[in-house]
Amino acid sequence: MARSKATNVGVVSAGVALLASATVAVALPANAAAAGCSVNYAVSSQWQDGFGANVSITNLGDPLSSWTLTWSYGAGQKVTQAWNATVTQSGTAVTAKNVSYNGAIATNGSVSFGFNGSWSGSNPVPTSFAVNGVTCNGGTTPTTPPTGSPTT
Repeated sequence: MARSKATNVGVVSAGVALLASATVAVALPANAAAAGCSVNYAVSSQWQDGFGANVSITNLGDPLSSWTLTWSYGAGQKVTQAWNATVTQSGTAVTAKNVSYNGAIATNGSVSFGFNGSWSGSNPVPTSFAVNGVTCNGGTTPTTPPTGSPTT
């Protein structure tokens, strides 16, 4: 009888440990990562109807193997030429993607690129940026919500 109780306790303990590890695996999926960034956008020069800008992305989250930075212009600016990134624009929405040699950004690492653009009327600096779909706010956020979180 004593052996039976010991066996039951062992089986129950193993079951509890297995359940606890399964819960952790569900709560923290393998592809979960911390994402975060800050962006420095600086107009380096400006002339009638044109400007040059330098952009620096600092990765505050887990290391990145590639990046895509997005922002929108509010005053009709257009990107005309870029270096150290492939920059495209559709209407007011701008997308800058890494090139072959600068896709990886370590945690707390930075990457920079520049471009020339045109403007008319005014040339305000964009107010919101996102890297790989995560808004850059100077902090970090999980890229995968925990299982069981309500989605609203």
